Amino acid sequence: MTYQQTLDYIYTRLPMFSNIGATAIKSGFDNIYALCNYLDNPQHKTKFIHVAGTNGKGSVSHMLAAVFQTQGYKTGLYTSPHLKDFRERIKIDGKMISETEVVEFIDRIAPEIERINPSFFEITVALAFDHFAKHEVAYAIMETGLGGRLDSTNIIHPELSVITNIGFDHVQLLGDTLVKIAGEKAGIIKQQVPVVIGESHMETAPVFTAKAAACEAPVSFADKEFHLENWFYDEETLVIEVSKNDAVDHWKYRLDLSGVYQAKNLLTVLESCRQLNHSGIVLDEANIAKGIAHTKHLNGLHGRWETIQQKPRIILDVAHNVEGIEQVLRQLELIPFRKLHLVLGFVKDKDVNKILGLLPATAQYYFTNAHLPRALAASELQALATAYDLEGSTFPDVNQALAQAKNIAHEDDLIIICGSVFLVGEVA
Repeated sequence: MTYQQTLDYIYTRLPMFSNIGATAIKSGFDNIYALCNYLDNPQHKTKFIHVAGTNGKGSVSHMLAAVFQTQGYKTGLYTSPHLKDFRERIKIDGKMISETEVVEFIDRIAPEIERINPSFFEITVALAFDHFAKHEVAYAIMETGLGGRLDSTNIIHPELSVITNIGFDHVQLLGDTLVKIAGEKAGIIKQQVPVVIGESHMETAPVFTAKAAACEAPVSFADKEFHLENWFYDEETLVIEVSKNDAVDHWKYRLDLSGVYQAKNLLTVLESCRQLNHSGIVLDEANIAKGIAHTKHLNGLHGRWETIQQKPRIILDVAHNVEGIEQVLRQLELIPFRKLHLVLGFVKDKDVNKILGLLPATAQYYFTNAHLPRALAASELQALATAYDLEGSTFPDVNQALAQAKNIAHEDDLIIICGSVFLVGEVA
């Protein structure tokens, strides 16, 4: 098959959560173990750092990968979903897997695919394991898809487990309380493997400490070890000042990921590096700071409070649940603008009503949808929004919506596209 034929095969032949939601999920590990057995178990040939969480796990994964790369380790990175190119999911030292390698891999395991009918995600996880083993990476940062306990990535035995935070997302799969969701995320905690929790919370902390104790796994909470002292912008660079419990001095970190919400992710990364150093994996302070400062440059992370144009300023953000949208709204309080224009689109399984209840009625809205079956139709979104006095027009495509916003907006206005990773991914 050609590369495009290969993509068509895995997009259409295999059930994709991105497209159809929960019905694409294959429960249990039978399929991923079968694929890995077919491939001579590549998951046993690489050292991993495993990252889960409701929000921030993509940013934390990219920052950790940048730190490892800067330290000089050959570094794998697996994340999902992708924005533009399927190959964004699997990188080594910031370089995407080649089209040829994707084609060859699918050709090689096609008989097993036909035999067991795995999910799209199971295939991509197996591809990542195989790619990292083939190229003999020193360490690979592995982001979960959703949850953790039953996630296909959870067959690894990592050097460190990281859980960024817990919020309400994918409640139909993970549970309708923070405790239940935390229980699913805690499923990545392994026997005697250190675990870092990004944010301490009175409801969820006992879940993690109990699971860690049962696994004899050392556990630490990043926001108990490191503290945000100050932050400011130096043009488009976010500068964050951090203190440590065991030190008098403060440290400054420069981030090319400019959303202030990255401060929480920074603390998670710093505590992860501290624990990895305790485990004998050398990550010195200079390379930690340098990697964090060049995350976007090294690994191409996009859609996190990303400015793509000035006058009017246009920002992309993949925030797609209540906590993510709350972070975007807090960021809005920090920057000047004349009028706000919001280009919005969601998928059907989000708590859209709760999100709409957070949004300002003073903004101009452009309701649209990504081109996938899971997307909430723009007309339905507009109808829901009227109950919250949010006024705007519908558009069949995010780029048409953005074009209209640019036509209307004053040069001092602000345009934000958010609500769905897939919507942001379709911006031309």
